[in-house]
Amino acid sequence: MESHIASAIKLQHQPVALLLTENPPEKAMSFAEGKWGCVMFLAANAARGRTAVVSRNNFGCWGGGVGLGFGNRYQDFPGGEECFLRFLSSGNQDWDKGRAVGEMLQEKAGRDFAEQFLEGERYVKNPELTREWLDHLPLTDVSPKSVVFSPLAEIKPGEEPESVIFFVNADQLSALVVLANYGREGRENVAIPWAAACQNIGILPFEEGRSEHPRAIVGLTDLSARKYVRKLLGEQYLSFTMPWQLFLEMEANVPGSFLERHTWQSLLA
Repeated sequence: MESHIASAIKLQHQPVALLLTENPPEKAMSFAEGKWGCVMFLAANAARGRTAVVSRNNFGCWGGGVGLGFGNRYQDFPGGEECFLRFLSSGNQDWDKGRAVGEMLQEKAGRDFAEQFLEGERYVKNPELTREWLDHLPLTDVSPKSVVFSPLAEIKPGEEPESVIFFVNADQLSALVVLANYGREGRENVAIPWAAACQNIGILPFEEGRSEHPRAIVGLTDLSARKYVRKLLGEQYLSFTMPWQLFLEMEANVPGSFLERHTWQSLLA
């Protein structure tokens, strides 16, 4: 499938379709079972033309398992949820269990991860606020066994993705925000939730897709994930994810819109 939007905004990287399936493609990129990896690395490769697949056995990291709808994988984090809440915030160095797990990680997981585990990523001020964030995250357990990232151009007739992901620069993001609101009432048809990058292309758009008026989700504001995709895509990109029905609505609204007018055209020059 070709995208009118992608053509109109001169998207540099391919649109990525996210599909849930029981029958993933056999030759797709994937992480080795039990090996660490960032899901955004696979999504970025799909934007470069390579199909990638994630399953319950190879989602790369705990956040990736959560982000793509394989349940609450934070329960599997070293030391469990309590340690994760501190890892994302102020660190595990100030309590006995956390220090013990951190010492074990120095031997098994390496010095860098152990340091982050003990000192904390400091993305949230304290564990209590992390708990509040996690309690409001739309944890999902998808029924199909695999999530596929596919270049949109390779989607076959009759296939219906969950969503479509664009990786966009500032001008393109601006255009997509306008287009998402173009044919709708209100002014909040796009959201920028604070979440992991994989959650902003996964469970949060999944949640929007179940609503009567699904919104687009802007992501890749996750600093850790940005480290992993900048060499593949470039440092200037954010993600813009549209639930499938919203994508089709926006596609239909391209003709006759501002995308054909001189203000937008001047930004493409």
